[in-house]
Amino acid sequence: MSWTVRRLDLTDLDACLDLGTDREWPLEDHKWRLLFSIGRVYGIDDPDGGLAAVVVGAPYGSDVNAISMMLVSRKQARKGLGTQVLSHALADVDAKSALLTATPMGKPLYEKLGFRSVGLCSTVRGTPASPIAPSGRSRPFTAADLPAVTALDTDVFGAPRTELIAALPEFCDTFRVVDGPDGVIAFGGAWPNVGTTVLGPVTAPDPETAIALLDDLAAASPGVLRLDVDHRAPHVLRWAEQAGLEHRFTVDVMVLGPYETGDPRSHTPVMLALG
Repeated sequence: MSWTVRRLDLTDLDACLDLGTDREWPLEDHKWRLLFSIGRVYGIDDPDGGLAAVVVGAPYGSDVNAISMMLVSRKQARKGLGTQVLSHALADVDAKSALLTATPMGKPLYEKLGFRSVGLCSTVRGTPASPIAPSGRSRPFTAADLPAVTALDTDVFGAPRTELIAALPEFCDTFRVVDGPDGVIAFGGAWPNVGTTVLGPVTAPDPETAIALLDDLAAASPGVLRLDVDHRAPHVLRWAEQAGLEHRFTVDVMVLGPYETGDPRSHTPVMLALG
């Protein structure tokens, strides 16, 4: 049977959510809308209706393609659709490097396409055991901060994520910055996702400032919290453990090409899907 990859748009959102449900993923409508707005969503139609496969590529200039939401329906599994749709996403963006996170199930496919594991990232989740007091070091983001935040993110991430950073203040329920003598030195956000608040990104010059930002974000976010934490940020894992959050799962951070992850100023990503 011949399968054709096509570019999806927001009219395909419900089909993407249905495919996620087929794989027991949560209905992450808010997250999908961001991915549609800043990324390229590709899919393969199932001849019986709905989508047989989907993947997202978010290009950061010509340097990095952030790959995410890789899904193949149970009915059409093991027919090569994952390889086809992912290969299309990589070729269409044609970035120097690609970045993704991989579950144990997906890792063999990515290795087959040349991705290598460069680290681990764990997701922790839960309601803090006691209220978290704000540090008072950060302040709310204003539109005037956007150039400084964008420049800082580009320096730390190593590729221009201009569209993503411009979208974050509206995407997040809370978006805050920390000022230094010469301007903004740190920023962080907290955004809603299916009954939880995700704390990320957190970008700061040192662990102390990062923890202060986490305190301020958590204090403004009652209820269930989630963090995706690179294992190279043990101070964030300790903060989460002390708050009473529990480990849920761990994924491999994988890279194709010369891109290098792990700048110590990046303490939590925006989300697993976007780095």
